[in-house]
Amino acid sequence: MYEGYWELSEKPFRKTPDPRYLFLNETYEEALERLLFAVEEMELALLTGEVGSGKTLLTRALVDRVGERYEAGMILNPRLPPRQFLQTVAVELGVEEPRFHSNELLDQIHERLLALHEQDRAALLIVDEAHLIPGKATFEEIRLLTNFQLDDGNLIAVLLVGQPELRGRLRHRTYRALTQRVGVSFDLVPLSVEDTRAYLAHRLTVAGAERMLFDDEAIGRLHAAAAGVPRLLNHLATQALIEGMARGAEAVDGAAVAAVLQDDFATEGTTSRKEGALLGARKK
Repeated sequence: MYEGYWELSEKPFRKTPDPRYLFLNETYEEALERLLFAVEEMELALLTGEVGSGKTLLTRALVDRVGERYEAGMILNPRLPPRQFLQTVAVELGVEEPRFHSNELLDQIHERLLALHEQDRAALLIVDEAHLIPGKATFEEIRLLTNFQLDDGNLIAVLLVGQPELRGRLRHRTYRALTQRVGVSFDLVPLSVEDTRAYLAHRLTVAGAERMLFDDEAIGRLHAAAAGVPRLLNHLATQALIEGMARGAEAVDGAAVAAVLQDDFATEGTTSRKEGALLGARKK
């Protein structure tokens, strides 16, 4: 809706995890490099961060980087009992007709991993929202997956991705056998104000902008309101572009951002009243 006004080829702050928009500041570049190392070494890895910190986008970029050599499986909803979890793992890794019982499923997964190894390929399993895993029994199945190895290395790399509470949970001695196998661990931190400026510029450039569309005051207000969290920053930046268009502005200024922040809906990540009015006018 607003792309034409700002001379953009596409929306720069969409919610979809498009790897083209991955912003590699020092923190995110280090995170990606560590995850790549974990995959190459076939390690168990842990990635945590607050809601909206960019974890999913990083995992998408990771899958792109490792390429076709890896059979990559991703579990988006791990809130599963052990047997169903193993069935999902089997399907994601390309096992045909997964069996019913857990022991048989583990055998099938092992056979699949050996077959991939014979093809000079490897397996990568990404468990997103891992803080939602229901109990010790499912974590134990993950530990058993890391037992699949040859004399010279593991047959599968596993990445657990979740919110910070996952770390607190895994600190309990109940999970000691699992955490002792974690080879790489990284916790994402919020963007600094300097990173926020670079982040906005990066996404605008990918979307076709030839100039910065936010002035310094606008950037400062956006950073403070989003607390450096990319997902919330994306939403507020979108609302600010719409507000700036409604004002006929040449760039988004602090006043436009302030107007957005006065709207309770804007800070909750929903469609603002201003956006709704503009969409309604466009439909007419």
